[in-house]
Amino acid sequence: MHLSALHIYPVKSLRAISLGEARLDELGLENDRRFLIVDETGKAITQRSDPSLALIATDLRDGQLLLSGPGLRPLGVPLAPDPSAALRSVEVWRASGMLAEDCGAEATRWFSAFLGRPAHLVRIGNAFSRPIPTRKVPATLPFHEPAPLAAPAVHASLGVDTATHHRVSFADAVPLLVIAQASLADLNARLVTAGGVALPMDRFRPNLVLAGALPYEEDSLGRFRIGEVVLHAAGGCSRCIMTTTDQLTGERGTEPLRTLAGYRRDPQKPADVLFGQNVIHETKSGVLRIGDPVERL
Repeated sequence: MHLSALHIYPVKSLRAISLGEARLDELGLENDRRFLIVDETGKAITQRSDPSLALIATDLRDGQLLLSGPGLRPLGVPLAPDPSAALRSVEVWRASGMLAEDCGAEATRWFSAFLGRPAHLVRIGNAFSRPIPTRKVPATLPFHEPAPLAAPAVHASLGVDTATHHRVSFADAVPLLVIAQASLADLNARLVTAGGVALPMDRFRPNLVLAGALPYEEDSLGRFRIGEVVLHAAGGCSRCIMTTTDQLTGERGTEPLRTLAGYRRDPQKPADVLFGQNVIHETKSGVLRIGDPVERL
């Protein structure tokens, strides 16, 4: 079993960048989901509500995030935090109260024109802090008392919960998502047998793709190592309507959720269908490379 693909998503819900190697930091893969599109209230705008975001391509070059989309001239935004930037309180999925840097008026005009409503681009900066709550962290991960936070995120839907020293970016819940190629092959066999078409891996937006694994072997990895990096499986990924969105056209269908619902329901939450494994990295600094072996620990 080995790592066969690496993907980052610099802006949450926009197109991926595929890499040969990627460095990890405290929040996950460097430059992964470090930018977010929000509305006037600070709530995240994603493909769940706006599937057209699948049409916006991302690139990283010369210290800038480069964006391109149909009908708009390319936009460049600095990657580095800006201490002078205005701060916005933003909300992602079930976490609110994070302070993010506004990327400026030009980015606001660009995204507002594309979406046809007010929208802002924000970036993780020095004021940002988002601890992963205890109940999201697997018991196998070492616990260290977190340092006091000036502005911790609020996990309202989880109730009162102890924060950990583990942090996450603008991802939904945890830093990384891993999927085995064989899991997609099994799903595609079911889709084709039912008269449908096979789907590409980009429907599921993984960070890490594994070759040489059995179908759904990612579900039972536990504590494992890829190359020099130690990681922990943190539970199955509950899939949403984004998986039904063609990542090249932005068009929506009914698959794969309809097929997944027939055999991948969460036993604890039957309304959820699972595909892929959420992962938290124990090694907070290291490099992942395509071809790295995967070893259970």
